[in-house]
Amino acid sequence: MYYQRLIEKEIELKLRTSGAVVVAGPKFCGKTTTCMLYQKSFVKLNTKQAIAMARMNPKAVLKGETPRLIDEWQKAPDVWNQVKDDLDFDYQFGKYILTGSSTPADKTEVHHSGAGRITPVKMRPMSLWESKESKGTISLYDLFCGSQNFPWDMNTDFTLDDVAFLMCRGGWPISVQAPKDIAIEITKNYYNGLFVFEDCENERFRNKKPEVLKMIMRSYARHISTEAAISTIIADVRQSNERTMDPKTFDDYMGALKDLYVIEDLPAWNPNIRSKTSIRSTPTRHFIDTSIACRALGIGPEDLKRDLESFGLFFEDFAVRDLSIYANTIGGTVTHYRDNAGLECDTVLHLEDGRWGAIEIKLGGDRLVEDGAKSLKTLRNKIAEKSDEKEPDFLVVLTAVGGAYQREDGIYVVPINLLKP
Repeated sequence: MYYQRLIEKEIELKLRTSGAVVVAGPKFCGKTTTCMLYQKSFVKLNTKQAIAMARMNPKAVLKGETPRLIDEWQKAPDVWNQVKDDLDFDYQFGKYILTGSSTPADKTEVHHSGAGRITPVKMRPMSLWESKESKGTISLYDLFCGSQNFPWDMNTDFTLDDVAFLMCRGGWPISVQAPKDIAIEITKNYYNGLFVFEDCENERFRNKKPEVLKMIMRSYARHISTEAAISTIIADVRQSNERTMDPKTFDDYMGALKDLYVIEDLPAWNPNIRSKTSIRSTPTRHFIDTSIACRALGIGPEDLKRDLESFGLFFEDFAVRDLSIYANTIGGTVTHYRDNAGLECDTVLHLEDGRWGAIEIKLGGDRLVEDGAKSLKTLRNKIAEKSDEKEPDFLVVLTAVGGAYQREDGIYVVPINLLKP
């Protein structure tokens, strides 16, 4: 069964407006399956023979009816250069689709950025709307447009048990389609497979020790949804594992995790505040999917429910995943805000036309919703008084559970299982 993906519209647009599209993202997020919808011929570089042949004669990989899909192109990096040269000679829209679950082992083999010819598209795991686990009664874009018919919904059939399960299972298509009793086990298998590099043709990954990668992932997961400094994470690795870890080695391993599209930090928003307030630029630490963080620490749904403080941080990561997917669908970007006065906002969404909205992410409950609303109003007032930024188009407290409604102060309370782009 194929679940329709939000990224499809972006791929279709890029195929109509550029010579080639490169769809990148983590393993098993559905890149190949989705891109197969658009190809008229394809080649998969997924065997040693196919990779060896592609490296010996990368030009031959391009032969076939277009759009030509080249799956895992990075295993023969010169394919990129051949695509670029071919488009220089005979430019046609939608000629090639490239997919990849890591960046090339030797980036020096890619001689041209592809700008103007090859357009990148980032694909993430499935959001709740894509996996049909969100009712979608509240549209993020409608909030930007001043939603006139905001629903009032008790939403009593969605519980913390459901949220904890979805966070541990993740948005991997193969897990989403599996029976509930084995879905998390399938995600465990995926996680373990991330670090099997013995037969990897990419020497850069073969040289990485899986146990070190896992140690760094555990430390990153312990600092999930925080602005922990890299020095703090390195110190955590040393203390937790009684192992030396110098910054150069850490950077090298972190580079590998980013090349595998496992880590996805959230950048800071820096509005022009006319005061002595200093805006912090440290990103918040996030994963491409919260299930990876859960597996890194070996925790399941019951563990999350026993520690509500950690549950809240993991839920923030989970919400950032969906918000990033939805924002991309409507042409927006996601950042976070924090200043030295202690004011913070978990996510700030911006559209290209200047509209923006602020979202605080909470598990739910009257006290947490009130805390989130208070923080949002403080941010709105500070921006109005001390910045040239326009007023926010909406303020939202995004919750794990509870009802959907608009408060008397105008702030929307939105459960994550009711949200869509």
